[in-house]
Amino acid sequence: MKLMVKPTALLAGAAIAFAAASPLRAQDAEPATEAPAEMQDVTAETVVATVNGEDITIGHLVLARFSLPDQYQALPNDVLFEGLIDQLIQQTVLGQAVGEMTQRAQAQLDNERRSIVAAEQLGKVVSGAVTEDAVAAAYEAEYSDAEPSQEWDASHILVETEEEAATLLEELEGGADFAELAQAKSTGPSGPNGGALGWFGPGMMVKEFEDAVTDMEPGAVAGPIKTQFGWHVVKLNDARMKGAPALGEVRAEIVTKLENDAVEQALATLIGAAEIERADVSAIDPNVLSDPAILD
Repeated sequence: MKLMVKPTALLAGAAIAFAAASPLRAQDAEPATEAPAEMQDVTAETVVATVNGEDITIGHLVLARFSLPDQYQALPNDVLFEGLIDQLIQQTVLGQAVGEMTQRAQAQLDNERRSIVAAEQLGKVVSGAVTEDAVAAAYEAEYSDAEPSQEWDASHILVETEEEAATLLEELEGGADFAELAQAKSTGPSGPNGGALGWFGPGMMVKEFEDAVTDMEPGAVAGPIKTQFGWHVVKLNDARMKGAPALGEVRAEIVTKLENDAVEQALATLIGAAEIERADVSAIDPNVLSDPAILD
């Protein structure tokens, strides 16, 4: 299969490789006798080149720098600077030579503009929604009335028949190691991990399994226990009453919920205020989505 390389990557590679080689050539030149010029104060609008009246600015360079292929990201800025200017000059002259933009390029540009502008707006919405006060209020609303709940830490060995489970119980009573038996005999996905299920609360396991661990003391082994999955031998490793989690444990979840709620609300408001007319698409074959030739 022939590998396809993006033209922009070729431009970046050529321009930056040339710029990176320049300091090597400069080593053979006569040492500079003049002191370096004082650094200029710049803004995003500072012009670094003009191509047929079209300005290339520091802002363009900064964005181009962060969109470079991975192999160029580690290069120092003093090496990248001139190469990025060359790259943008090349892109500009090529773009100016096109004349009228193709339908494909225009559609892609439209989509990229929508995506960039939408992402900026979403960033504003999210940053305004996630504050320390908002996080604290959401935590209080969610967990202030939380009642302590029972949790169990158990392991099990799952087999197909009651006889197999009974045999395992006999081996355990004779001193066999539970985790080793689980690794060797269990048909469940926790078998390779010694049968460990970790901590779980009410409703997270099937009723028969939960009923069994509810009546057990930590360290005890019970079985055979039948469920829809087969026959179990269960060991209760530990039990505890767990109250509301600390804010640090659920902070990421709260932040995600605040962000999602803010985005949903913002979209609902904007869509509600917009004049949107949907065309009748019932006669359009959805498979057109897989036909890039339609843009030619």
